Amino acid sequence: MKTALVFGSTGLIGGHLTKLLLENSNYEKVKLFVRSDINLQHPKLQIIKIDFKNLSKHTHDIQGDDCFFCIGTTRKNSPNKQDYQRIELDIPKQISSIAKSNSVNSFSFISSGMANSKHSGDYLRFKGLVEEELQKLNFNHLSILRPSFLLGKRKENRIGERIGIFVFKLLSPFFIGSLKRMKPIESEIVARAMIYLSNNNADKNIFESDEIFKLGKI
Repeated sequence: MKTALVFGSTGLIGGHLTKLLLENSNYEKVKLFVRSDINLQHPKLQIIKIDFKNLSKHTHDIQGDDCFFCIGTTRKNSPNKQDYQRIELDIPKQISSIAKSNSVNSFSFISSGMANSKHSGDYLRFKGLVEEELQKLNFNHLSILRPSFLLGKRKENRIGERIGIFVFKLLSPFFIGSLKRMKPIESEIVARAMIYLSNNNADKNIFESDEIFKLGKI
């Protein structure tokens, strides 16, 4: 029986992930790392309030078997460039480094399609830089998931994203071949794929959206 570590449990994917982990018989404990109190109770659950600006204080807490990282932000929510970089680049790099130093067996990271460390845009560049750092850490099991537009009920209203999803859903029937990875994907399916990959061997560690869809349906 294993211990899961979840960062980003209140987000679109993280919410589904937490529910699925609590229901999964492979896990006897699920640690949620949160900034503020959450109203959630379960015999398996351990809620840890964490200071993301001083992660070194929590090194002893970041111990377990499988680490799931779903934290992300937007320019609207983090308009300050330094804050945006801290959330999208610095925090995942720090947490993965601590997890590796504590011999965490697997690390699962929500990235983005077209992530590239050389990209001119911060979002895709930061995702690409985190991917490169994760590869260097040599976890026993590493899963980098690159989902397309995420479907699900969000807490905040993102007008631009809603329009994009609507358009892509209309065009989805025409996405064939390599374009399949552009189809919108249910956030719960992504969460299921994360758990599957953390409990099964794979011959690769980067998964595009169409591959995530198949894994989340197993």
